[in-house]
Amino acid sequence: MTNTKPTEPSARWQSKSRLASFRYAFSGLWYMLRTQRNAWIHAAATVCVMALGLWLSLSRIEWAILALTIGLVWMAEFINTALEAVVDLASPDIHPLAKVGKDVGAAAVLVAAFTSVIVGLLILGPALWARLFAH
Repeated sequence: MTNTKPTEPSARWQSKSRLASFRYAFSGLWYMLRTQRNAWIHAAATVCVMALGLWLSLSRIEWAILALTIGLVWMAEFINTALEAVVDLASPDIHPLAKVGKDVGAAAVLVAAFTSVIVGLLILGPALWARLFAH
């Protein structure tokens, strides 16, 4: 019997591969910001929520919930953009199933955004109300 275990890649190769992975990820982020109008809307909302959270001196738990919610919206938007690109590549002509794929991806972003509004109101609403209308 021979050893069928694949040879281990060198540490140098792994390091380059990890760096390449980060470059690819940042390339995707840059693509989103360059080409997707909704990414700028999400960015503006993210900055506003974070500034409001700082002003309201939120707790660590509240920050954690907001961070997860913000991440959920961004993740949905990234996945939707990737899905749209793949659908366009696979089906350059108009096709009913391509439409379904794109519509469902857009619905995922809508659900994430709607959820983020609810979470934002639950966390920021009472603190904002108390700050603005405390006697």
